[in-house]
Amino acid sequence: MLGGIDNGLYFKSLAGFAVVAFLALILRWAFSNGKSLVERPGRRGKADEYGLFVSVASPTNFIEGEMLRQKLLEAGIKANLTQTLEGPRVMVFTKDANIARAVLAAK
Repeated sequence: MLGGIDNGLYFKSLAGFAVVAFLALILRWAFSNGKSLVERPGRRGKADEYGLFVSVASPTNFIEGEMLRQKLLEAGIKANLTQTLEGPRVMVFTKDANIARAVLAAK
């Protein structure tokens, strides 16, 4: 009791305001622009814009590309089939590029 008045209701209302303020901050963070945790849709780029990946094959279509990718996977090389601005490309990590080219050259 402060000043002879029961302050329980006063403190409960202040706690309610604190909870609403906390939820408002969480919602503001969740819906702010540019800081979303939701993945953006992918965009096509040139074959040399894929970071650690390099192009080892240029198939004419996705069926041929998937066959090449499966051949690399059977050889133990991680590979991706990617749609670039120049068409589909089979991409591997830079350190595996020479081995992947050798595997694809051997028929």
